[in-house]
Amino acid sequence: MKRAIGLMEIKNIAKGLLAADAMLKAANVELIMANPLCPGKYIVMVAGDVGAVQSAVRSGHSAGGSENIVDETVLPNIHDDIFKAISGSTEIKSIRALGVIETYSVAAAIVAADTAAKSAAIELMEVRLARGMGGKAIVSFTGEIASVNSAVRAGTAAIQDKGFLVDQLVIAAPHHALHKALF
Repeated sequence: MKRAIGLMEIKNIAKGLLAADAMLKAANVELIMANPLCPGKYIVMVAGDVGAVQSAVRSGHSAGGSENIVDETVLPNIHDDIFKAISGSTEIKSIRALGVIETYSVAAAIVAADTAAKSAAIELMEVRLARGMGGKAIVSFTGEIASVNSAVRAGTAAIQDKGFLVDQLVIAAPHHALHKALF
């Protein structure tokens, strides 16, 4: 059995609480995160075995109602660095090339980050989840230029069909003054 995360992004807080409760009651999953985000959305993230997470997300979707779901995902075998990047606890010693993926959805950002981290030798810096950004989310990472280019391509390809990609960029050698603004 594999470890997975399930994530639901709901349009309003009340339905988000209802979905979170249904998810936790539906299966043996661990609550990783449940909180409001800008602009009045609610996010629920659970972890557990793949089948349990899938069941929890299905139940949350049912309880929250399709019309209230912004986005959702189940990611089996999540990359280990995702949780550190979400909590802002990564330790980056130097920024070489910089990659950024901006999304309209938290779930899309986590999918992009997971795909980017699995596709190339990069260091995830942060996955910023829609707080103070009008509901958008940002993934940032560093590494050698070829790896960052590859990771941006893979991360954006993973979410492009869903319509949640805002923008992406690669800066080959960001100015040293910009480093402080990134943390």
